[in-house]
Amino acid sequence: MWDYSDKVKELYTNPKNVGVIEDANAIGEVGSIVCGDALTLYLKIENGIIKDAKFQTFGCGSAIASSSALTEMIIGKTVEEAEKITNRDIVEYLGGLPEQKMHCSVMGREALAKAIANWRGEKVTEDATHEGEIVCQCFGVTDVLIRKVVRENNLKTVEDITNYTKAGGACGSCIHKLEDILQEELKLQQSFTESQRDAEKKKPLTNIRRMQLVNETIVDVIRPILQKDGGDIELIDVDGKKVYVALRGTCSHCVASTVTLKNLVEAKLREFVEDDIEVIER
Repeated sequence: MWDYSDKVKELYTNPKNVGVIEDANAIGEVGSIVCGDALTLYLKIENGIIKDAKFQTFGCGSAIASSSALTEMIIGKTVEEAEKITNRDIVEYLGGLPEQKMHCSVMGREALAKAIANWRGEKVTEDATHEGEIVCQCFGVTDVLIRKVVRENNLKTVEDITNYTKAGGACGSCIHKLEDILQEELKLQQSFTESQRDAEKKKPLTNIRRMQLVNETIVDVIRPILQKDGGDIELIDVDGKKVYVALRGTCSHCVASTVTLKNLVEAKLREFVEDDIEVIER
């Protein structure tokens, strides 16, 4: 049995802003009744401000609650402010959603994007939420939407993708494609993270930032390695690029402590902090 927040229950039983805006100048439609979930979002925008928002949805209680929450969140906001709202913001507004219902928040966010594009006079495809190759034929989910949702929500498994987009949740024939897309995105994330780390290493570090990185590296990287063999390490001080430490546990009386300091502690600090860090034992 899924656990729903009080806010979800409230907006499901008493949804706000249900209906049609007859003179709406922005309309966004996503999903289809055939696929099980459909949402039409109507906006009245004046001078760049969303004056009114209403919706019609066909779907579960989470879909109704998510749509209602979205309208409450965007009324009174400028278009630019509304564009910054993510599906995670909708979930937070609702006090959470079961993982299996996260696709309802994504549907709301995509309807908003379509409505704003419609208001701007941009071409909006009718057959899918985004242009791109349809990966999941059962629910009409494209590779572009899948990649977007993976990046924005830091998804790590195919099950996550199904929870957030419904792709793979019916016949399952697209599972292998979802796995390929996920692995490609995870590799891109890793590459981006490494590039960020390399770029940060090239920039001059402030004393405070250097101390933070030294402490993080010792706690997250070096200490776990030493503790596997009953050892430990304590950070004593950081003076410029000189890092003073004390070896503890079995490391404190090990004959190879000098090697440990040079080949492990100093090497890791040079890898993750700065390449000219000097480690000194106290």
